Amino acid sequence: MERREVTSGAPWEQLYGYRRAVRVGPHVHVSGTAPLDEQGNTFAPGDAYGQARRCFEIALKAAQQLGAGAQHVVRTRMYVTDIRFASDFGRAHGEFFSAYPPASTMVEIRKLIMPDMLIEIELEAYVDG
Repeated sequence: MERREVTSGAPWEQLYGYRRAVRVGPHVHVSGTAPLDEQGNTFAPGDAYGQARRCFEIALKAAQQLGAGAQHVVRTRMYVTDIRFASDFGRAHGEFFSAYPPASTMVEIRKLIMPDMLIEIELEAYVDG
């Protein structure tokens, strides 16, 4: 089965041995996606909703490069550092997926790779045909 990959260009991908997204057959998996700006800094520090939107934008862009749109997403995972912002994270999620709601999980964790990051997300999609 053919394997296709998308890279973010981050040096960690080569160093740690992963890709932004991988498609094998109809399955598309998007790695943990953090809210980074174009310079590699945290996007919208302190803004849970803004960070969540940024994560979904980045992850969906990678999925689209492999032929998957929001309508193909079957699973999302949100790793958040403060569950008190659940409504902000959830609102952003709903803006992207309300037409085709995927199975979803939100889990509070201790911290992310950069201390001002509030969320990191993963996506799984299925593209039939």
